[in-house]
Amino acid sequence: MRICIYDDRRAADLGPLTATRPASDLLCGLTTLADKQTRYFRAESVGYLVRPELAPLLKARDPNTPVNDPGWLRAAPTVLVNSRWVAPPPPFPGPVYRDLFSGGTVVGICGAEVAFASVGTQPLQAASPATIDDCVADWSQALPGVEVGGHVVRRPWELVDLNAAQIAADFAACEPSATGFHPAGFALVGPADRLFLHPTARIDPMVVADTTGGPVWIGPGALVTAFTRLEGPCVVGAHSQLFGAKLKAGTTLGPHCRVGGEVESSIVLGYANKYHDGFLGHSYVGEWVNLAAATGTADLRCDYRPVTVKLNGEVIDTGRLKVGSIFGDHARTGLGVLLDAGTVVGPFAAVLPSGRLAPRCIPGFARTGPDGTVAMDVDGLFAAAERAMKRRGKELTAELRAAYAAAAGRVAEEPGTLPLRRAA
Repeated sequence: MRICIYDDRRAADLGPLTATRPASDLLCGLTTLADKQTRYFRAESVGYLVRPELAPLLKARDPNTPVNDPGWLRAAPTVLVNSRWVAPPPPFPGPVYRDLFSGGTVVGICGAEVAFASVGTQPLQAASPATIDDCVADWSQALPGVEVGGHVVRRPWELVDLNAAQIAADFAACEPSATGFHPAGFALVGPADRLFLHPTARIDPMVVADTTGGPVWIGPGALVTAFTRLEGPCVVGAHSQLFGAKLKAGTTLGPHCRVGGEVESSIVLGYANKYHDGFLGHSYVGEWVNLAAATGTADLRCDYRPVTVKLNGEVIDTGRLKVGSIFGDHARTGLGVLLDAGTVVGPFAAVLPSGRLAPRCIPGFARTGPDGTVAMDVDGLFAAAERAMKRRGKELTAELRAAYAAAAGRVAEEPGTLPLRRAA
């Protein structure tokens, strides 16, 4: 089966995370949303419809991937899949299975939104990144709809809400084989069949894994040092390192993270650094984020009212008692920075210590501190990012630079809710 994963207009509501990537690249549980969708459809070929500035990123990752390719899209029957859909584990509902595999037309409905659409080849003539929203709206009115389950996420904190259950579901779907070994001095609390230790992971003595509440997954090349406690469900991604950390339930660390202190019910995409003590709770962290020592993210209001978040110029009542911070790629904090519940830190933003809570909405490519908020020189930020990535053996490619520059251009056009002045 062929699928084409598309970003609709609402993918921007997952910002600042989707300022620099398609929504399908977001992590939830053990895998990305694209991985879940591919697994659900047992897809043999996967293409994408994304914003033009993101297409080179996907092509650089795999030159054989069809991206914004009308010829590929129309060459054979293809299921169009909403990138924001957190697909449930297989199997399909009966009617969906019948229609999809017999070449029929069907629209998969999840709540009030379209999860996917199988429409045949002729209607795909009109599908493109610019027209996909209108096409899907027309198909949902004209074609039969079937409720398919899962979740179509609208805001970043919804992924955090789903993470614990998704870890358990992905763990069961992947059916990892038990490693059969416990390193010397390693303590397991709870069922052994909920623990996966990759044979190449290094686990020091005096490490505790508690699988009572869910699975604990430790990926290839990971390092877990002494006095670390892992509370399932949680995930330690490939080559990530934990230094006396407390990883609480509902936490996923992507690849190549360095983490210390306490992390609760949070998702960290990858290559992030939180090496020192501090608290990260109910938060979503983009790639290449650096949280300095003693950075604290509040996730609960002192009056126990639902947390509000200012995102894309809109104040949103989350309806949740616990929402932490959302960090775009390459965001940074200084020593002892304090972030209030519901704080949004844009890509490449720098938050300096000020002796009080930082602003709750910090535009991308800006610096905020005791003297207010100033727009930063984009070339200087890219040079710093290049140095940071080089330390980890990675390159700031032309494709990444172009995607970051496009994000900076959008911030310049709509600087957000804080008055900006140019840095001296």
